[in-house]
Amino acid sequence: MKLNTIVPASGAKHAKRRVGRGIGSGLGKTAGRGHKGQKSRSGGFHKVGFEGGQMPLQRRLPKRGFKSLTARLQAEVRLSDLEALPVTEIDLLALRQAGLVSDLHRSAKIIGTGSLTKKVSLTGLLATAGAKSAIEAAGGSLA
Repeated sequence: MKLNTIVPASGAKHAKRRVGRGIGSGLGKTAGRGHKGQKSRSGGFHKVGFEGGQMPLQRRLPKRGFKSLTARLQAEVRLSDLEALPVTEIDLLALRQAGLVSDLHRSAKIIGTGSLTKKVSLTGLLATAGAKSAIEAAGGSLA
């Protein structure tokens, strides 16, 4: 192979469309722009979503929903994950060392998925009502 023999694959390159080059080309006269109107003229453009002065769709529809900015900072930990931990004193640092919570999370919440049979003591963690009752039923505490 030599540098002067390298060519692109067949079909990879195609000629640019040449508009306004006579009637025989199929794109003469108006050059594919149609007749009259803002889009036919040079410099004629409008913003995305502009509907010619009519109230745009994104403004006609009601506002709905909310995305919490702090939700991504809180991790969820299952009861079954606590069951698998080798320690009984559990806090955010212990969860980070176990790999259940990333360093980006500022807090963790225990959710009632799975079951818990061993006694654990939680400090500095949040828990749902179901998870709290399951922890206390197993003899554990939540502080």
